[in-house]
Amino acid sequence: MGQNRRDFIKKSTCALGMAALATQVDHFGLMSALAQKVDDRQETSSSAGGNYKALVCVFFSGGNDGNNMVIPNHNDASISNYSVYSAARSTQGLALAQNTLLPIAVPRIGNLSYGLHPSLGPVTGGNNGIHELWAQNKLAIVSNVGTLVAPMTRAQYQNNSVPKPFQLFSHSDQVSQFQGGRSDASSFTGWGGRSSDRMTQSNNPGALIPMITSISGAQLFTAGQTTLPLAIANAGTPLNQVLNPTGFSSSAASVARLNAFNQLRTQDLGNDYIAAASHITDQAMQANAALSTFQEVTVSFPTTTIGRQFQQVARLIKKRNDLNVNRQIFYCQIGGFDTHNNQLVSQASLLSQFSQAARAFYDEMVVQGVSNDVTTFTMTDFNRTMNPAGSGGAVGSDHAWGNHTFVIGGSVLGGDMYGMNTASGTPYPNLTLNGPDDADNGTNARGRWIPTTSVEQYAATLANWYGLPANDLPLVFPNIANFSTTNLGFMQP
Repeated sequence: MGQNRRDFIKKSTCALGMAALATQVDHFGLMSALAQKVDDRQETSSSAGGNYKALVCVFFSGGNDGNNMVIPNHNDASISNYSVYSAARSTQGLALAQNTLLPIAVPRIGNLSYGLHPSLGPVTGGNNGIHELWAQNKLAIVSNVGTLVAPMTRAQYQNNSVPKPFQLFSHSDQVSQFQGGRSDASSFTGWGGRSSDRMTQSNNPGALIPMITSISGAQLFTAGQTTLPLAIANAGTPLNQVLNPTGFSSSAASVARLNAFNQLRTQDLGNDYIAAASHITDQAMQANAALSTFQEVTVSFPTTTIGRQFQQVARLIKKRNDLNVNRQIFYCQIGGFDTHNNQLVSQASLLSQFSQAARAFYDEMVVQGVSNDVTTFTMTDFNRTMNPAGSGGAVGSDHAWGNHTFVIGGSVLGGDMYGMNTASGTPYPNLTLNGPDDADNGTNARGRWIPTTSVEQYAATLANWYGLPANDLPLVFPNIANFSTTNLGFMQP
Protein backbone atom coordinates (compact mmCIF):
# COMPACT_ATOMS: atom_id res chain seq x y z
CA MET A 1 0.00 0.00 0.00
CA GLY A 2 1.37 3.44 -0.92
CA GLN A 3 2.35 5.99 1.65
CA ASN A 4 0.77 9.42 1.87
CA ARG A 5 2.83 12.56 2.53
CA ARG A 6 2.05 12.54 6.28
CA ASP A 7 3.27 8.96 6.66
CA PHE A 8 6.42 9.78 4.70
CA ILE A 9 7.32 12.75 6.91
CA LYS A 10 6.40 10.86 10.08
CA LYS A 11 8.57 7.87 9.25
CA SER A 12 11.39 9.96 7.88
CA THR A 13 11.60 12.15 10.94
CA CYS A 14 11.85 9.02 13.04
CA ALA A 15 15.42 9.29 11.91
CA LEU A 16 15.59 12.20 14.31
CA GLY A 17 15.28 9.68 17.12
CA MET A 18 18.96 9.74 16.32
CA ALA A 19 18.79 13.51 16.61
CA ALA A 20 18.93 13.13 20.27
CA LEU A 21 21.39 15.72 19.09
CA ALA A 22 18.41 18.02 18.87
CA THR A 23 17.51 18.06 22.54
CA GLN A 24 17.19 21.82 22.29
CA VAL A 25 15.64 21.89 18.82
CA ASP A 26 12.75 24.10 19.90
CA HIS A 27 15.15 26.79 21.08
CA PHE A 28 15.12 28.95 17.94
CA GLY A 29 18.04 31.12 19.05
CA LEU A 30 20.13 28.00 19.44
CA MET A 31 19.08 26.67 16.05
CA SER A 32 20.11 29.93 14.39
CA ALA A 33 23.43 29.98 16.22
CA LEU A 34 24.00 26.35 15.32
CA ALA A 35 23.45 27.01 11.65
CA GLN A 36 26.26 29.56 11.68
CA LYS A 37 28.37 27.33 13.91
CA VAL A 38 28.11 24.37 11.57
CA ASP A 39 28.90 26.54 8.55
CA ASP A 40 32.01 27.79 10.34
CA ARG A 41 33.01 24.29 11.32
CA GLN A 42 32.87 23.11 7.72
CA GLU A 43 35.58 25.64 6.91
CA THR A 44 37.91 24.36 9.64
CA SER A 45 39.81 21.11 9.89
CA SER A 46 41.76 19.72 12.79
CA SER A 47 43.09 16.44 14.06
CA ALA A 48 42.92 15.19 17.62
CA GLY A 49 46.22 15.54 19.39
CA GLY A 50 47.61 14.21 22.63
CA ASN A 51 46.10 16.93 24.82
CA TYR A 52 42.94 14.99 25.67
CA LYS A 53 40.81 15.73 28.74
CA ALA A 54 37.34 14.68 29.79
CA LEU A 55 34.98 15.55 32.65
CA VAL A 56 32.34 13.03 33.72
CA CYS A 57 29.51 14.41 35.86
CA VAL A 58 27.49 11.92 37.93
CA PHE A 59 24.34 13.47 39.38
CA PHE A 60 22.80 11.83 42.47
CA SER A 61 19.18 12.73 41.73
CA GLY A 62 16.90 13.34 44.69
CA GLY A 63 19.37 14.73 47.21
CA ASN A 64 21.94 12.29 48.58
CA ASP A 65 22.36 12.12 52.37
CA GLY A 66 25.99 13.20 52.66
CA ASN A 67 25.78 12.93 56.46
CA ASN A 68 25.77 9.15 56.08
CA MET A 69 28.27 9.14 53.21
CA VAL A 70 31.19 10.88 54.97
CA ILE A 71 31.17 10.50 58.77
CA PRO A 72 33.55 11.47 61.58
CA ASN A 73 35.32 8.29 62.69
CA HIS A 74 37.29 9.79 65.57
CA ASN A 75 36.75 10.93 69.14
CA ASP A 76 38.67 14.22 69.04
CA ALA A 77 36.68 16.59 71.20
CA SER A 78 37.80 19.80 69.50
CA ILE A 79 35.63 19.29 66.41
CA SER A 80 32.56 17.25 65.52
CA ASN A 81 33.27 13.60 66.23
CA TYR A 82 31.44 10.29 65.93
CA SER A 83 29.66 10.85 69.25
CA VAL A 84 28.08 14.08 67.99
CA TYR A 85 26.97 12.32 64.79
CA SER A 86 25.61 9.33 66.72
CA ALA A 87 23.72 11.45 69.24
CA ALA A 88 21.85 13.19 66.42
CA ARG A 89 20.86 10.02 64.59
CA SER A 90 21.00 6.89 66.77
CA THR A 91 17.75 7.30 68.67
CA GLN A 92 15.66 7.16 65.50
CA GLY A 93 17.84 4.50 63.91
CA LEU A 94 19.64 6.43 61.16
CA ALA A 95 23.24 6.36 62.50
CA LEU A 96 25.65 3.86 60.96
CA ALA A 97 27.62 1.75 63.42
CA GLN A 98 31.16 3.04 63.81
CA ASN A 99 32.70 -0.39 63.25
CA THR A 100 31.07 -0.59 59.79
CA LEU A 101 32.66 2.61 58.45
CA LEU A 102 35.44 2.45 55.86
CA PRO A 103 38.24 4.49 57.47
CA ILE A 104 40.08 7.28 55.68
CA ALA A 105 42.79 9.49 57.15
CA VAL A 106 42.38 13.19 56.31
CA PRO A 107 45.72 15.06 56.33
CA ARG A 108 44.05 18.48 56.22
CA ILE A 109 42.28 17.69 59.49
CA GLY A 110 45.33 16.51 61.42
CA ASN A 111 45.15 13.03 59.91
CA LEU A 112 42.04 12.37 61.96
CA SER A 113 40.02 9.39 60.79
CA TYR A 114 36.77 9.84 58.91
CA GLY A 115 34.63 7.05 57.54
CA LEU A 116 32.99 6.38 54.21
CA HIS A 117 29.67 4.60 53.92
CA PRO A 118 30.32 0.82 53.97
CA SER A 119 28.68 0.45 50.55
CA LEU A 120 31.60 2.34 48.96
CA GLY A 121 33.93 -0.58 49.57
CA PRO A 122 34.34 -4.01 47.95
CA VAL A 123 31.42 -6.36 47.45
CA THR A 124 31.47 -10.12 47.14
CA GLY A 125 31.94 -11.04 43.50
CA GLY A 126 32.26 -7.38 42.47
CA ASN A 127 34.87 -4.69 42.07
CA ASN A 128 36.80 -3.16 44.94
CA GLY A 129 34.71 0.02 45.03
CA ILE A 130 36.05 3.53 45.33
CA HIS A 131 37.23 3.40 48.96
CA GLU A 132 40.51 1.82 47.90
CA LEU A 133 41.22 4.82 45.64
CA TRP A 134 41.56 7.08 48.69
CA ALA A 135 44.80 5.43 49.76
CA GLN A 136 45.99 5.61 46.14
CA ASN A 137 45.42 9.40 46.19
CA LYS A 138 42.92 9.12 43.30
CA LEU A 139 39.80 10.03 45.32
CA ALA A 140 39.15 13.38 47.04
CA ILE A 141 36.23 14.79 49.00
CA VAL A 142 35.06 18.38 48.59
CA SER A 143 33.10 19.13 51.74
CA ASN A 144 30.11 21.33 52.53
CA VAL A 145 29.43 22.33 48.91
CA GLY A 146 26.15 23.98 48.03
CA THR A 147 24.25 26.69 46.23
CA LEU A 148 25.26 30.22 47.22
CA VAL A 149 24.92 33.70 45.75
CA ALA A 150 27.81 34.90 47.94
CA PRO A 151 29.59 33.61 51.07
CA MET A 152 27.20 33.51 54.00
CA THR A 153 27.49 33.06 57.76
CA ARG A 154 24.75 31.79 60.05
CA ALA A 155 24.08 35.33 61.33
CA GLN A 156 23.81 36.65 57.76
CA TYR A 157 21.44 33.85 56.84
CA GLN A 158 19.19 34.59 59.78
CA ASN A 159 19.15 38.38 59.39
CA ASN A 160 18.85 38.22 55.58
CA SER A 161 21.82 40.54 55.05
CA VAL A 162 23.20 38.41 52.19
CA PRO A 163 21.04 37.24 49.26
CA LYS A 164 19.98 33.61 49.58
CA PRO A 165 19.66 31.12 46.72
CA PHE A 166 16.09 31.22 45.49
CA GLN A 167 13.73 28.44 46.55
CA LEU A 168 16.09 26.76 48.99
CA PHE A 169 15.28 23.09 49.69
CA SER A 170 13.22 22.77 46.49
CA HIS A 171 14.33 19.85 44.31
CA SER A 172 13.83 21.43 40.90
CA ASP A 173 15.32 24.80 41.85
CA GLN A 174 18.39 23.40 43.57
CA VAL A 175 19.03 20.97 40.71
CA SER A 176 18.79 23.92 38.32
CA GLN A 177 21.29 25.90 40.40
CA PHE A 178 23.80 23.04 40.68
CA GLN A 179 23.60 22.32 36.96
CA GLY A 180 23.21 25.94 35.90
CA GLY A 181 26.11 27.19 38.00
CA ARG A 182 24.32 30.19 39.49
CA SER A 183 21.87 30.72 42.35
CA ASP A 184 20.66 34.29 41.91
CA ALA A 185 18.39 33.74 38.90
CA SER A 186 16.84 31.05 36.73
CA SER A 187 19.27 29.68 34.20
CA PHE A 188 18.40 28.32 30.77
CA THR A 189 21.89 26.95 30.14
CA GLY A 190 24.20 24.76 32.21
CA TRP A 191 27.82 25.28 33.18
CA GLY A 192 28.81 22.22 31.18
CA GLY A 193 27.13 23.61 28.08
CA ARG A 194 28.57 27.09 28.59
CA SER A 195 32.06 25.63 29.00
CA SER A 196 31.54 23.83 25.70
CA ASP A 197 30.39 27.10 24.08
CA ARG A 198 33.67 28.74 25.02
CA MET A 199 35.97 25.83 24.14
CA THR A 200 34.62 23.91 21.16
CA GLN A 201 36.10 26.04 18.39
CA SER A 202 39.56 26.14 19.95
CA ASN A 203 39.70 22.53 21.13
CA ASN A 204 37.36 20.43 18.96
CA PRO A 205 37.01 22.38 15.69
CA GLY A 206 36.87 19.28 13.52
CA ALA A 207 35.11 16.91 15.91
CA LEU A 208 32.63 14.40 14.49
CA ILE A 209 30.41 14.62 17.58
CA PRO A 210 29.60 17.48 19.98
CA MET A 211 31.91 18.21 22.90
CA ILE A 212 29.21 17.36 25.43
CA THR A 213 27.23 14.11 25.70
CA SER A 214 24.47 13.01 28.05
CA ILE A 215 23.86 9.33 28.75
CA SER A 216 20.78 10.31 30.74
CA GLY A 217 18.58 12.35 28.42
CA ALA A 218 18.28 16.10 27.99
CA GLN A 219 19.67 17.99 30.99
CA LEU A 220 20.18 21.64 31.88
CA PHE A 221 23.86 20.91 32.65
CA THR A 222 24.55 20.05 29.01
CA ALA A 223 22.69 22.99 27.42
CA GLY A 224 24.62 25.97 26.05
CA GLN A 225 23.90 28.97 23.84
CA THR A 226 25.58 27.45 20.79
CA THR A 227 26.36 23.98 22.10
CA LEU A 228 23.98 21.30 20.89
CA PRO A 229 24.55 18.30 23.17
CA LEU A 230 24.48 14.71 22.07
CA ALA A 231 22.09 12.54 24.10
CA ILE A 232 22.40 8.80 23.65
CA ALA A 233 21.30 5.56 25.29
CA ASN A 234 23.45 3.66 27.77
CA ALA A 235 25.57 0.60 26.93
CA GLY A 236 22.48 -1.56 26.65
CA THR A 237 22.49 -0.16 23.10
CA PRO A 238 25.71 -0.79 21.15
CA LEU A 239 27.56 2.38 20.24
CA ASN A 240 27.07 1.70 16.53
CA GLN A 241 23.30 1.73 17.00
CA VAL A 242 22.69 4.72 19.30
CA LEU A 243 22.16 7.10 16.37
CA ASN A 244 20.93 4.67 13.75
CA PRO A 245 18.04 6.10 11.70
CA THR A 246 14.81 4.31 12.51
CA GLY A 247 12.01 3.65 10.10
CA PHE A 248 14.34 2.62 7.25
CA SER A 249 15.53 -0.71 5.88
CA SER A 250 17.57 -2.04 2.98
CA SER A 251 14.53 -2.49 0.73
CA ALA A 252 14.40 -0.52 -2.50
CA ALA A 253 11.36 1.44 -1.33
CA SER A 254 13.04 2.34 1.96
CA VAL A 255 16.28 3.40 0.27
CA ALA A 256 14.27 5.58 -2.12
CA ARG A 257 12.45 7.14 0.82
CA LEU A 258 15.75 7.89 2.60
CA ASN A 259 17.15 9.45 -0.55
CA ALA A 260 14.03 11.57 -0.88
CA PHE A 261 14.34 12.63 2.74
CA ASN A 262 17.97 13.66 2.19
CA GLN A 263 16.97 15.61 -0.91
CA LEU A 264 14.15 17.31 0.96
CA ARG A 265 16.65 18.59 3.52
CA THR A 266 18.50 20.52 0.80
CA GLN A 267 15.46 22.70 0.13
CA ASP A 268 14.70 26.16 1.55
CA LEU A 269 18.09 26.51 3.24
CA GLY A 270 17.85 30.28 2.92
CA ASN A 271 15.60 30.15 6.00
CA ASP A 272 17.73 30.06 9.16
CA TYR A 273 15.37 27.76 11.06
CA ILE A 274 15.06 25.24 8.25
CA ALA A 275 18.80 25.39 7.63
CA ALA A 276 19.52 24.83 11.32
CA ALA A 277 17.16 21.85 11.47
CA SER A 278 18.87 20.41 8.40
CA HIS A 279 22.29 20.95 9.95
CA ILE A 280 21.16 19.17 13.12
CA THR A 281 20.18 16.14 11.09
CA ASP A 282 23.43 16.34 9.13
CA GLN A 283 25.34 16.26 12.40
CA ALA A 284 23.37 13.28 13.59
CA MET A 285 24.06 11.38 10.37
CA GLN A 286 27.72 12.34 10.48
CA ALA A 287 27.98 11.15 14.07
CA ASN A 288 26.13 7.95 13.18
CA ALA A 289 28.68 7.20 10.49
CA ALA A 290 31.56 7.94 12.87
CA LEU A 291 30.13 5.54 15.46
CA SER A 292 29.44 2.75 12.98
CA THR A 293 32.40 0.78 14.35
CA PHE A 294 33.89 0.68 17.83
CA GLN A 295 36.07 -1.48 20.06
CA GLU A 296 34.47 -2.86 23.20
CA VAL A 297 35.97 -1.85 26.53
CA THR A 298 38.22 -4.25 28.43
CA VAL A 299 36.97 -3.98 32.01
CA SER A 300 33.73 -5.69 33.01
CA PHE A 301 31.09 -3.15 34.07
CA PRO A 302 28.12 -3.78 36.40
CA THR A 303 24.83 -4.35 34.61
CA THR A 304 23.12 -1.63 36.66
CA THR A 305 21.76 1.49 34.98
CA ILE A 306 24.66 3.62 36.20
CA GLY A 307 27.08 0.85 35.24
CA ARG A 308 25.76 0.89 31.68
CA GLN A 309 26.03 4.69 31.55
CA PHE A 310 29.66 4.58 32.62
CA GLN A 311 30.36 1.82 30.10
CA GLN A 312 28.92 3.89 27.25
CA VAL A 313 31.10 6.84 28.30
CA ALA A 314 34.12 4.53 28.31
CA ARG A 315 33.26 3.34 24.79
CA LEU A 316 33.13 6.91 23.51
CA ILE A 317 36.43 7.79 25.17
CA LYS A 318 38.04 4.72 23.62
CA LYS A 319 36.96 6.03 20.21
CA ARG A 320 38.18 9.59 20.89
CA ASN A 321 40.87 9.63 18.18
CA ASP A 322 38.47 8.40 15.49
CA LEU A 323 35.98 11.06 16.60
CA ASN A 324 38.66 13.75 16.37
CA VAL A 325 38.06 15.14 19.85
CA ASN A 326 40.47 16.65 22.35
CA ARG A 327 37.89 17.63 24.97
CA GLN A 328 34.71 15.87 26.10
CA ILE A 329 32.15 16.43 28.85
CA PHE A 330 29.76 13.66 29.87
CA TYR A 331 26.63 13.58 32.02
CA CYS A 332 25.39 10.49 33.87
CA GLN A 333 22.68 10.22 36.51
CA ILE A 334 21.57 7.82 39.21
CA GLY A 335 18.18 8.43 40.82
CA GLY A 336 16.36 7.41 43.97
CA PHE A 337 18.12 9.57 46.58
CA ASP A 338 14.98 11.35 47.79
CA THR A 339 15.01 9.20 50.92
CA HIS A 340 12.31 10.60 53.20
CA ASN A 341 11.88 7.01 54.40
CA ASN A 342 13.55 3.60 54.10
CA GLN A 343 16.86 5.41 53.68
CA LEU A 344 19.26 2.84 55.14
CA VAL A 345 18.46 0.18 52.57
CA SER A 346 17.88 2.51 49.63
CA GLN A 347 21.01 4.61 50.05
CA ALA A 348 23.19 1.57 50.68
CA SER A 349 22.07 0.05 47.38
CA LEU A 350 22.49 3.28 45.41
CA LEU A 351 25.94 4.09 46.79
CA SER A 352 27.07 0.53 46.08
CA GLN A 353 25.85 0.79 42.49
CA PHE A 354 27.71 4.07 42.04
CA SER A 355 30.88 2.83 43.71
CA GLN A 356 31.10 -0.35 41.68
CA ALA A 357 30.43 1.45 38.40
CA ALA A 358 32.79 4.36 39.14
CA ARG A 359 35.58 1.95 40.08
CA ALA A 360 35.09 -0.09 36.90
CA PHE A 361 35.23 3.14 34.92
CA TYR A 362 38.43 4.30 36.62
CA ASP A 363 40.03 0.90 36.01
CA GLU A 364 39.03 1.08 32.33
CA MET A 365 40.61 4.52 32.02
CA VAL A 366 43.83 3.01 33.42
CA VAL A 367 43.67 0.29 30.76
CA GLN A 368 43.08 2.92 28.06
CA GLY A 369 46.05 4.94 29.35
CA VAL A 370 43.98 8.08 30.05
CA SER A 371 43.35 7.86 33.79
CA ASN A 372 45.24 11.15 34.26
CA ASP A 373 43.10 12.79 31.56
CA VAL A 374 39.62 11.84 32.78
CA THR A 375 38.03 13.21 35.96
CA THR A 376 34.76 11.97 37.43
CA PHE A 377 32.86 14.20 39.86
CA THR A 378 29.54 14.04 41.68
CA MET A 379 26.75 16.54 42.25
CA THR A 380 23.31 16.26 43.85
CA ASP A 381 20.26 18.41 44.66
CA PHE A 382 21.27 19.09 48.27
CA ASN A 383 22.14 17.28 51.50
CA ARG A 384 19.53 15.89 53.87
CA THR A 385 18.72 16.88 57.44
CA MET A 386 20.99 15.59 60.19
CA ASN A 387 17.92 15.04 62.36
CA PRO A 388 16.04 12.07 60.87
CA ALA A 389 12.49 11.85 59.60
CA GLY A 390 10.54 9.01 61.16
CA SER A 391 12.11 6.13 63.03
CA GLY A 392 12.73 2.41 62.88
CA GLY A 393 12.87 0.59 59.56
CA ALA A 394 11.13 3.46 57.76
CA VAL A 395 13.55 6.13 58.99
CA GLY A 396 14.68 8.72 56.45
CA SER A 397 15.67 12.38 56.28
CA ASP A 398 14.41 15.60 54.74
CA HIS A 399 15.73 18.32 52.42
CA ALA A 400 18.79 20.22 53.61
CA TRP A 401 21.68 22.18 52.05
CA GLY A 402 25.51 21.90 52.17
CA ASN A 403 26.83 18.48 51.14
CA HIS A 404 29.92 16.43 50.29
CA THR A 405 31.05 15.52 46.77
CA PHE A 406 33.53 13.02 45.33
CA VAL A 407 36.19 13.68 42.70
CA ILE A 408 37.96 10.69 41.12
CA GLY A 409 40.84 10.47 38.65
CA GLY A 410 44.55 10.26 38.07
CA SER A 411 44.97 14.05 38.13
CA VAL A 412 43.04 14.41 41.40
CA LEU A 413 45.18 15.32 44.42
CA GLY A 414 43.34 12.65 46.33
CA GLY A 415 43.50 11.25 49.82
CA ASP A 416 42.39 14.53 51.36
CA MET A 417 39.40 16.78 51.99
CA TYR A 418 38.95 20.15 50.29
CA GLY A 419 36.73 23.20 50.53
CA MET A 420 36.43 26.46 52.43
CA ASN A 421 36.59 26.17 56.20
CA THR A 422 33.42 25.94 58.26
CA ALA A 423 32.94 27.12 61.86
CA SER A 424 34.98 24.11 62.99
CA GLY A 425 38.08 25.50 61.26
CA THR A 426 38.00 22.64 58.73
CA PRO A 427 36.02 22.02 55.53
CA TYR A 428 33.84 19.52 57.43
CA PRO A 429 30.86 21.19 59.13
CA ASN A 430 30.15 21.35 62.83
CA LEU A 431 27.41 18.72 63.25
CA THR A 432 25.77 20.30 66.30
CA LEU A 433 22.06 20.92 65.80
CA ASN A 434 21.35 24.64 66.22
CA GLY A 435 25.13 25.05 66.08
CA PRO A 436 27.30 27.55 64.16
CA ASP A 437 26.89 25.84 60.77
CA ASP A 438 23.17 25.04 61.05
CA ALA A 439 20.78 27.17 59.02
CA ASP A 440 17.97 26.11 61.36
CA ASN A 441 17.40 27.88 64.64
CA GLY A 442 15.99 27.05 68.07
CA THR A 443 14.74 23.80 69.55
CA ASN A 444 13.39 22.59 66.21
CA ALA A 445 16.74 22.84 64.42
CA ARG A 446 17.30 19.80 62.22
CA GLY A 447 20.82 20.24 60.88
CA ARG A 448 20.87 21.97 57.49
CA TRP A 449 24.49 22.98 56.98
CA ILE A 450 25.10 26.38 55.44
CA PRO A 451 27.56 25.76 52.58
CA THR A 452 31.00 27.31 52.85
CA THR A 453 32.04 26.22 49.35
CA SER A 454 29.87 27.31 46.45
CA VAL A 455 28.92 25.30 43.40
CA GLU A 456 30.83 27.92 41.37
CA GLN A 457 34.08 27.32 43.29
CA TYR A 458 33.75 23.56 42.96
CA ALA A 459 32.87 23.71 39.25
CA ALA A 460 35.46 26.38 38.43
CA THR A 461 38.22 24.18 39.85
CA LEU A 462 37.14 21.39 37.52
CA ALA A 463 36.72 23.77 34.56
CA ASN A 464 40.18 25.23 35.15
CA TRP A 465 41.75 21.76 34.96
CA TYR A 466 39.67 21.03 31.86
CA GLY A 467 41.25 24.04 30.15
CA LEU A 468 38.65 26.81 30.39
CA PRO A 469 40.61 30.08 30.08
CA ALA A 470 40.60 32.21 33.22
CA ASN A 471 39.06 35.17 31.40
CA ASP A 472 36.11 32.96 30.45
CA LEU A 473 35.28 32.03 34.04
CA PRO A 474 32.84 34.96 34.52
CA LEU A 475 31.07 34.01 31.28
CA VAL A 476 30.50 30.46 32.50
CA PHE A 477 30.00 31.33 36.17
CA PRO A 478 28.37 34.79 36.35
CA ASN A 479 28.74 35.09 40.15
CA ILE A 480 32.30 33.78 40.45
CA ALA A 481 33.58 37.26 41.43
CA ASN A 482 31.57 36.99 44.66
CA PHE A 483 33.99 34.33 45.89
CA SER A 484 37.62 35.06 46.76
CA THR A 485 38.86 31.56 45.91
CA THR A 486 38.19 30.16 42.42
CA ASN A 487 40.51 27.14 42.61
CA LEU A 488 40.10 24.80 45.58
CA GLY A 489 43.33 22.96 44.79
CA PHE A 490 42.08 19.40 44.45
CA MET A 491 43.32 19.04 40.83
CA GLN A 492 46.91 18.90 39.61
CA PRO A 493 47.84 22.05 37.65
